[in-house]
Amino acid sequence: MGKVTGFMEFERLHEAAEKPQERLKHWREFVGHLTEKDAATQGARCMDCGTPFCMSGCPINNIIPDWNDLVFKQNWQQALDTLHSTNNFPEFTGRVCPAPCEAACTLNINNDPVGIKSIEHAIIDKGWESGWVKPLPAAAKTGKRVAVIGSGPAGMACAQQLGRAGHDVVVFEKSDRIGGLLRYGIPDFKMEKHLIDRRVEQMRAEGVEFRVSQHVGGNVPAQKLLGEFDAVVVAGGAEQPRDLPVPGRELAGVQFAMDFLPQQNKVVAGDKLPAQLKATGKHVIVIGGGDTGSDCVGTSNRHGAASITQFELLPQPPEKENKSMIWPYWPVKLRTSSSHEEGCKRDWSVATKRFEGKDGKVEKLIAARVEWKDGKMQEVPGSEFAMKADLVLLAMGFVGPVAGGLLEQLGVTKDNRGNVKADTDSYKTSVGKVFAAGDMRRGQSLVVWAIREGRQCARAVDEFLMGSSELPR
Repeated sequence: MGKVTGFMEFERLHEAAEKPQERLKHWREFVGHLTEKDAATQGARCMDCGTPFCMSGCPINNIIPDWNDLVFKQNWQQALDTLHSTNNFPEFTGRVCPAPCEAACTLNINNDPVGIKSIEHAIIDKGWESGWVKPLPAAAKTGKRVAVIGSGPAGMACAQQLGRAGHDVVVFEKSDRIGGLLRYGIPDFKMEKHLIDRRVEQMRAEGVEFRVSQHVGGNVPAQKLLGEFDAVVVAGGAEQPRDLPVPGRELAGVQFAMDFLPQQNKVVAGDKLPAQLKATGKHVIVIGGGDTGSDCVGTSNRHGAASITQFELLPQPPEKENKSMIWPYWPVKLRTSSSHEEGCKRDWSVATKRFEGKDGKVEKLIAARVEWKDGKMQEVPGSEFAMKADLVLLAMGFVGPVAGGLLEQLGVTKDNRGNVKADTDSYKTSVGKVFAAGDMRRGQSLVVWAIREGRQCARAVDEFLMGSSELPR
């Protein structure tokens, strides 16, 4: 414990960010990391609890009190080693994780929690700046070959762990660049893509091979991999978006969020998209109140939309949770993202009834207010209203992995939600040497959960191939 009275002496510090009017002019990250002094002060607030609820709140069980103390003592390199012992990619989670660890922090019972995420961000950024993050190739090769399908956080974490165990790992990615939804989904203003690129280079130096534009189940037959590799890991994510089957859905301008966001990622990367879907000068309506919807708001703001409205079907959550009832669990409360701060009208308990348009293009959204009684939604009589809409973005989450193709060719059993059926002990599917991890197995989830599953799946694969494993769970 760095400072016994630190939690009483110091307040929570927030990372500095550019003002909205400035950051709207570019696509770069606009949140800085804490200075060494401020990170040490924030680390001093950690109470090193006898039962560290922050660790159980974190899906990858980061050893948070230890690296808080190490940062307080300015032992940054050991703090980085401790952070990397549970997390392959803290620069990803330090930027885009919602930080369930902070919700579980003991200080959060009646105070502001320790800024765990900001300390993590500072540690990994200092690690890269200081040249401490280096390849860790295996001392000896096993001669076993593993195919990892999908290069999102689950696939990358699994591949890195297996490569470090000495296996020859090949990552297959259907897109033209590595990263999955980290690359084509999360806007660059939240996470710049050079962060992925330098991890890919590290993994290449560790012996991992990456093959892009290789759609297993498409231009690469799944059976081919079963014949060439000793084990196959499916980590392709949950990419099937939830649709909105209402009249007028077919009109041009009613688009899935993932038709919209990846295009901007490609443009920022330098690609030329002459028919890019843009919000410039348009009245934009975003349907869905989660992170993807927020990303659509931030992207539309940078395009220069005429107006942006975000609808959520559920009631508006409370501004503050009842901590004594909820802690240490993740609270349902009103969350305002940086994109919302940049400009957006938000409305709750709104159901879309239909879209109307002219010449095949959407011009209007017809909605109604709803109320929830006994867990059931009912339309409020006489509450129907219309809104001008040139672009409607459906950001209502994902229902599971894409059916057909890969999963159909492999013949794996699915659970009742359409995900690949596999438990969290063996990660084995119903097909011999095929394993599943990440959103493809558990359904839509967080980056930090994907990293956890990738790491655990890697250990399961290593045990399957070698009879035992020294990889951590």
